Amino acid sequence: MGLPERPLESMPKSDVLILIPARLTATRLPGKPLADIAGKPMIEHVIRRAEAARLGEVIVATDSEPILAAVEKAGARALITRADHPSGSDRIFEALQLADPEGKVRVVVNVQGDLPTLAPEDLRAAVALLDDPAVDIGTLAAEIVKDEERVNPNVVKVVGSPVAPDRLRAIYFTRATAPWGEGPLYHHIGLYAYRRASLERFVTLPPSMLEKREKLEQLRALEAGLRIDVSIVSSVPLGVDTPEDLETARRLLAN
Repeated sequence: MGLPERPLESMPKSDVLILIPARLTATRLPGKPLADIAGKPMIEHVIRRAEAARLGEVIVATDSEPILAAVEKAGARALITRADHPSGSDRIFEALQLADPEGKVRVVVNVQGDLPTLAPEDLRAAVALLDDPAVDIGTLAAEIVKDEERVNPNVVKVVGSPVAPDRLRAIYFTRATAPWGEGPLYHHIGLYAYRRASLERFVTLPPSMLEKREKLEQLRALEAGLRIDVSIVSSVPLGVDTPEDLETARRLLAN
């Protein structure tokens, strides 16, 4: 997407910015970024996981003063963004412009603020996909091992062509059971590493037909011709969406 790219290992930390969108308004679990897990708000756990990847600066993008205060109390950085963004991608784009108006950042990582068990090495795997200059966006998936998840529309599947061991080029994302026939199915993990130019293009695009039908924002990128590659990782991080998920996170992170 324009500029020559450097491999992850030679990319200075100033080239990578990790942004964590976080809002207090959640239908199933209001206030979840501030929910206590092992004595810390959930957003702090996500920050620490992102920092442990050692890729670059980590900033929370929020429209909430209480979240801003919690992040600053944790010794991290947050930026206040507008309250009317339709998606997390739009929120991180505003945060990118606020944090880096000079355009020095080359890779922007969108880490959801409800992934307190995210493995830092998985975050690195998503960014490493951009070592290939043909790739616009890197993301993650894990093989589905539970039969009930194969037919669960809340478990988003990625359909892709293998391009290397543990790596796919995404062809489609769907809530349906796909692809048909024998073979593995992959559970998409909603973490994205964008080239800056790819994010800039993405947020200017109108919602696409398949995006609106499947209710999956990443289909907008595919329909626009952006290439998304997928790193296959060993497990899906816990996404905290319900009170039951929160209790699970508390058990997992109790120590």
